[in-house]
Amino acid sequence: MISEFTKPVVIISRCLGFAPCRWNGEIIQDDFVDMLKPFASCLTVCPEVGIGLGVPRDPIRIVSVKGNLRLMQPATARDLTDAMQDFSRSFFNSLADPDGFILKSRSPSCGLSNVKMYQGTGDEGAFGKTSGFFGKAVMEKFPSLPVEDEGRLKNYRIRDHFLTRLFTRANFRKLKQQGSMKELIRFHSENKFLLMAYSQKALRVLGRIVANHEKKPVDEVIALYENNLYQAFSHPSRFTNCINVLMHLLGFFAERVNAREKSFFLESLERYRNEKIPLSVPKNMIRSWVIRFEEQYLMNQSFFEPYPEALVEITDSGKERDLTK
Repeated sequence: MISEFTKPVVIISRCLGFAPCRWNGEIIQDDFVDMLKPFASCLTVCPEVGIGLGVPRDPIRIVSVKGNLRLMQPATARDLTDAMQDFSRSFFNSLADPDGFILKSRSPSCGLSNVKMYQGTGDEGAFGKTSGFFGKAVMEKFPSLPVEDEGRLKNYRIRDHFLTRLFTRANFRKLKQQGSMKELIRFHSENKFLLMAYSQKALRVLGRIVANHEKKPVDEVIALYENNLYQAFSHPSRFTNCINVLMHLLGFFAERVNAREKSFFLESLERYRNEKIPLSVPKNMIRSWVIRFEEQYLMNQSFFEPYPEALVEITDSGKERDLTK
């Protein structure tokens, strides 16, 4: 089974457990970020400190000025829009090849959504929601990267999807450095069932790219594969896809397990379909057969462990539960 993962390079808001740099001088301890730290290369950023604001500092807000959104500091009447945009460009240019971002939710700088916007710098109430200036720039600059805020990552399915994308990217980044057709074939083979769980169409497209009937140069094949790989993971896997994969995997053992084992597996699969149990239950049943029967082809399939098992945490905020339906 998979025993080694490439450490992903993750850009994380500095206030999430790294330094007390919030506007009020606080630090936000986040269990998921703390859990991720040993398994990732974490680079931190505080855009507000990056543009020269101190700690603590007067709060900033997003304000609509003549129909245009600006980043303002009401207490000083400073317009920080240009400074934040300049900082974002400079920060992005300093990055080599990041694998993902975890940003502070609802922040006028880092927030990805649900950031309050105002009609002015006075006592007016918020009139809508938008993205923070730095957060929006991240999403525009890195559209194929897994980018989430710590609030959404409290949802199990969102977290699972984020980690799957994050470690898949890190593993592929290592492959790119090697630039080997042999390694690309190995990568594709080991991720076959994970890709099938996300998109059978994408799996077929990637298979044709690896086959390389046109005899394209290796670097061109890897670049083409990369673009299609990230697109395949752009949306969470669906229940039906995962069930199809599990039924496909059952075919490896249908003649080797007894009738009671097979019946119990199918019952578990039905319970998963009805959201009575998590995917890990039927998945680990198949995984136990892989070990029991020493099915070598399946030993290193990332479907069984797309990211380190120590990062599996079944807690769920209960929000956005329909994400992968």
